[in-house]
Amino acid sequence: MPKPTMGPRLGGTPAHERIILRNLASQLFEHGRVVTTVTKAKRVQPLAEKLINRAKNDTVANRREVNKKILDKSVVYTLFAEIAPTMEGRNGGYTRVTRIGNRKGDNAPMAVIEIVTDRIESAPATSDAAKSEINAAAAAVQAAEAAADEVAADEVEAEKTDEPAADEAEADDKAEEKTEA
Repeated sequence: MPKPTMGPRLGGTPAHERIILRNLASQLFEHGRVVTTVTKAKRVQPLAEKLINRAKNDTVANRREVNKKILDKSVVYTLFAEIAPTMEGRNGGYTRVTRIGNRKGDNAPMAVIEIVTDRIESAPATSDAAKSEINAAAAAVQAAEAAADEVAADEVEAEKTDEPAADEAEADDKAEEKTEA
């Protein structure tokens, strides 16, 4: 849960701050990533995640709530049609803030806020399903180890039977080299 803002606001008045954050969220959904100050990135992250969470369930009520925050209809369409389906199975963490250093002019700390596009594997719904997946993976590892042991044993046996033949082949090669010289 983010801490309530104390002290000075981003824009001077609370209304201006809301406008700044809405515009940043809109640009984030439109472009996928935005370079901004660390403070603004941290402040827009909860807003963006709430809007993405609403967009995952495409209902009229959720569209109306998102339309209250994002005024551009094409960005709302992008959010519901493109961004939200990629977040299926993800329970949070839709955005990532990465610090990139300080701005040259005023030395303000800068960050990139971006939408996480990595697909995650869905976790099992129950503990029984999780246990069965773990057991299946353990059985597969044991089977692979047994197969590797068999291959290693076969190679050792092949080396034991090939050693005299290899010695004879080397002796034949040496004899041919002597006759050629």
